[in-house]
Amino acid sequence: MTSTHTNPTAKHGLLSLGVTLCIGLIWWLIPHPALGLALSLLPIAILFVLSQTFWLVTLFIVFSFFRIHEVFPVLYPLKFPLILSAGALGALLWHTLISQQVKLYWHRTYIWLIAFWGLVIIGVILAANRGVAIAMFNGTYWKIMVMTLAVSWLITSPKELSRFSFLMVTSGLLVGCVALFNSVNGIGLVEGSRVTIGRDFGSMLGDPNDLALVLMFPLAFAIGAATTKGVGGFFRTFSLVTSIVLLLAVIATQSRGGLLGSMAVFGVYAWRLIPSKTLFFSLSGIAALALYAVAGISDRASGGAEEAGIDASAMGRLYAWEAAYKMALDNPIFGVGLDNFYYNYFFYSPHWDGVNHAVHSTWFGVLAETGFLGLGLFIMFIYSLVKCARQTLKTIDSQANVPPYLLSMALAVYSGLIGTIVSGTFLTQGFNWPIYLLAALTIAVSQIASQFENSNPR
Repeated sequence: MTSTHTNPTAKHGLLSLGVTLCIGLIWWLIPHPALGLALSLLPIAILFVLSQTFWLVTLFIVFSFFRIHEVFPVLYPLKFPLILSAGALGALLWHTLISQQVKLYWHRTYIWLIAFWGLVIIGVILAANRGVAIAMFNGTYWKIMVMTLAVSWLITSPKELSRFSFLMVTSGLLVGCVALFNSVNGIGLVEGSRVTIGRDFGSMLGDPNDLALVLMFPLAFAIGAATTKGVGGFFRTFSLVTSIVLLLAVIATQSRGGLLGSMAVFGVYAWRLIPSKTLFFSLSGIAALALYAVAGISDRASGGAEEAGIDASAMGRLYAWEAAYKMALDNPIFGVGLDNFYYNYFFYSPHWDGVNHAVHSTWFGVLAETGFLGLGLFIMFIYSLVKCARQTLKTIDSQANVPPYLLSMALAVYSGLIGTIVSGTFLTQGFNWPIYLLAALTIAVSQIASQFENSNPR
């Protein structure tokens, strides 16, 4: 946030006049007593929305990404994502266009991100199944685009970073606890052993791989807070407990991509904390074998040890990846379109077993749906983020008196990026929330760190 030279009295007067005219028009059209009560509360609601923009945006992300209303179905009828999105977007438009309290800035990573978004939008228009692409864009992707920019511009201080981190860790704990409860009680299991949430009513978390992705995201924040000195004692303990719950929940999904990503997240912190790199690699190997054994992947109905040679799960991915490559060959510039891989699988797969399949790979998913050009832009976008995150860590490490939450978040976004890159082999993340939230936080943390660098020259 930043102050401007615009007269605040004029802004408030404009807002009051607009609200008064709207209330008068609505009452003239629908003069109902119940409406009168609602209209009397409208000014208070508007003032609340405009003063709590950060919380509205953050809570919208929590409900959209963690699917809290699906984790706890009793909340579903309340339409929290819709209400929060309306409030968040209205507040963002006001503070960006009228009050100008949100300071917009340009970051070099936006070059690759916006170029990729532009290609995706053109691909929606030219998609093989335009209806599916438009539905995905209107339903989810445009919100991801807006909120990515909003988060990167709204978070401007270590205090806001700490609040965001707390919400991520808390949300992760809630989802992790429900996942473990379902696992223990045999609720919604896939293949007899893989945990899910909300599978009976079609929740996104009803796929164990997608659930693993949602669990892996807050894991980076929880470990960051638990291992950073100076973070409050309660929050460090809370984050440590959450880390354990999240790891156990990821194990319960038996997702290879989730386990690989979680190991990568732990690996980033272990690399910084363990001086001996020989010991680091030795412990990493032991941890990988232990996780594989504990997760029970060898006992899975698909991809288990009982399947000879290359298991069915692996072969299914190979067929899907080959189909993705063929889609890109036929559509090298724009791909088959957003969310179109599944619906084009029949036409490009070398092996048809009667049903379409997901791509189960971030890289091949982007390749199929945006072509070779899109994959190139996406890779440059990821490379730019990793480079930015590494530079931010170097900046923070070289400064004295850096707030602990800034270091915690810098480590969280960097480890989260590495986890995303590693897990991208088996998880489809190219058009989902995590990578874009990490991008927004990477940029925000970089901007805040640069302020400390400028104020404490060496």
